[in-house]
Amino acid sequence: MIRVIDASVAVKWFVDGDWAQSEDHVDHALALLLACRDGQVDFLQPPHFVAEVAAVLARGKPQAATEDIQNLLDMDFQVVDALPIYENAIDLSRQLKHHLFDTLYHALALATPGVSLITADRRYYNKAHHLGQILWLPEQSFGNQERL
Repeated sequence: MIRVIDASVAVKWFVDGDWAQSEDHVDHALALLLACRDGQVDFLQPPHFVAEVAAVLARGKPQAATEDIQNLLDMDFQVVDALPIYENAIDLSRQLKHHLFDTLYHALALATPGVSLITADRRYYNKAHHLGQILWLPEQSFGNQERL
């Protein structure tokens, strides 16, 4: 199975302490990460993915952000950078009145048959779910969730 995940999901892999207490659906995000590690899920990502995660981590846990980003970079995911995806993301951004970085994830999923975006961003999900190929993180389960 191939999925696009947005920064709202990936950041949950790195939260700890008080930040972990304030984040919802961390267990679902960790189960997705384990599913990737176990070869059940592969990730397809837009080019800004790492930068967006780094920006959040730099604010949320600056002392560990560099190490966390190195761990993210060590993951094996494919980055897709193509003009049609940007064109569709721009159209989605205008249509949904939403930030381009969020629509880039969805545009990549929409451009790839059989691929869906998994998000923990409720605001974007509510605006975009009618377009298809988008999944709400807490509604997803993975075979390894019982090990969390």
